[in-house]
Amino acid sequence: MARKLKKKSKKTKIGQLALPLKLANEIQRIVNHYFFTKGLTLKEVKESAKKRKIIYSRYVKPAKQLLELAGSQKKAFQAIDKVAEWAKSRNLDYTIETVFKKWLELDRLKPKEIVKKPYYRGNPMVWSEAKRKWYVVDKEGSWLEFADKEEEIEWRIIK
Repeated sequence: MARKLKKKSKKTKIGQLALPLKLANEIQRIVNHYFFTKGLTLKEVKESAKKRKIIYSRYVKPAKQLLELAGSQKKAFQAIDKVAEWAKSRNLDYTIETVFKKWLELDRLKPKEIVKKPYYRGNPMVWSEAKRKWYVVDKEGSWLEFADKEEEIEWRIIK
């Protein structure tokens, strides 16, 4: 008697999803990339998952949906990077689901610009376009004309 051998396609189980091996690897890479943008290494992710601080399977379904939406792993990575940069510049938290929400406006997402303000000896300064001069605003609120060297101006990053 000839026996028919059924060839099983290799599948792996992530969380509650049984997926073909290639797709599972792509999804794992997307989830890992998300954690890398959060500042975690693969070792830290594994340790956190063992200690139940990170529930890895919670990120699998959104990663699969992102892969389907993006069409390729590379585009999914780019989308995650863009949303991560945008969110970090605004001190916001983000997840893989945030990438879905921002999908239609990905090309318009830009990180917040860093604003530097001039100060002189701890007092804020103002540039007058009309008179083309710098003025120092003292503690009482009066404007004093700046007469020192421009190297003395301290530029502070304001968030």
